[in-house]
Amino acid sequence: MAESAGSVMLARSAMNRAATEGQRPAGRPVRGARRISAALAGLAASTRYELLTFDDPVASAGCAIPEPFLELAGACMRAAAERAGEVRRIVPRHALPRLEDGPRIPGRARLAESIPFKMIVVDRTVAAVPLDLELLYNGLLLIRDPVVVQALARAHHACWAAAEDLTYAPPPPPPPRDLPPQLRPVLDALVAGLTDETAAARLGMSARTYSRRVGELMAALGTTSRFRAGAEAARRGWL
Repeated sequence: MAESAGSVMLARSAMNRAATEGQRPAGRPVRGARRISAALAGLAASTRYELLTFDDPVASAGCAIPEPFLELAGACMRAAAERAGEVRRIVPRHALPRLEDGPRIPGRARLAESIPFKMIVVDRTVAAVPLDLELLYNGLLLIRDPVVVQALARAHHACWAAAEDLTYAPPPPPPPRDLPPQLRPVLDALVAGLTDETAAARLGMSARTYSRRVGELMAALGTTSRFRAGAEAARRGWL
């Protein structure tokens, strides 16, 4: 924890020095919903191999932020994550319920007790930090200074090492559908191991009709394997 706190202080110090001592500012301020949206879209489009974030999905709760902006910002982050080969997202523990209920972002995620500020680092060449350190909607600082970007990446690395892996619970299975009555004899014949010819004769239907009913049963069970059909039927309580 001490190492991560020290790295965060180093990152903030690097931003301050770049802004006050250097010939160029630490980054370019971007304000206004339209320009911020364009900046986020540009970050997503430029992502090639790595995406690092400090993210708090509940930070915007209760704030007067237009829903279209939130949807676009989320879509940009999902697009960036899909393009990146490595995604590391650190979120505060209090955001866990939102993560479990909301749309999933590809890549790895870890839980921390808190995050120092919201941040996006793309390919370790460009970073975006909210001007108020909380909400991108209020403006962001687009940073390309290599010293500052590397300091932010190092802070993320230290916090990542101290955080714990986030594992999502598997989604519940879909509710079982009722077996159509006309397919019950077909299922019984399959489970009994009858050949198609024998089953068709016993059920009083042509081989073509029986084959069609078998196809309907497979589609209802979501499988193309007769062996798996029996197991899936048992799982659904159809046997």
